[in-house]
Amino acid sequence: MILSHAGKRPEIHPTAWVAPSATVCGDVVLGKDARVSHGATIIAEGGRIEIGERCIVLENAVIRSTARHSTKIGAFCLVGPCAHLVGCTLEEEVFVATGAAVFHAAHLERESEIRVHGTVHLRSRLTSGTTVPIGWVAVGDPAHLLPPDRHEEIWGHQMPLDFPKTAYGVEREAAGMRVVTQRMADLLGAHVDDEVVG
Repeated sequence: MILSHAGKRPEIHPTAWVAPSATVCGDVVLGKDARVSHGATIIAEGGRIEIGERCIVLENAVIRSTARHSTKIGAFCLVGPCAHLVGCTLEEEVFVATGAAVFHAAHLERESEIRVHGTVHLRSRLTSGTTVPIGWVAVGDPAHLLPPDRHEEIWGHQMPLDFPKTAYGVEREAAGMRVVTQRMADLLGAHVDDEVVG
């Protein structure tokens, strides 16, 4: 389903393909020969989403932007099934495997790779050619690669990156779930006026 949002409608190259069960919403640009498979969701909420030439977005992947963070995916990237990307930048020829996550203001340089269920935290940068192993976490700029059982060390790198402020614009001390969910409710409430355009 192709939807307009906040006065913006997707721009889809004539050679691109979007599965009938996928959703593309708002200020989204799909490049030449891009493919968006069944169940994938691409939603621009304030910031733009650009998906480059011959990018492949597989089943049930979610790609989002926010008012604070646009998303840009360079040419020849592959986003695997059930992956989640929000407000990040992928340079060319990046591979994001099944179930991987890339968060706000992260930057993945050319030919980097996130393997199955890997995570790249917000404001983190993978240098060109870096691989995040299966289930591992990349955090920091440049990213430290850590296995998931080293939570305290991951948190030591992640805490200064300030998720509440970066993602929601809320100071950590004020970032209770009542505040966060109110902001999200207001944001998502704006979709009430979305219209099907194709």
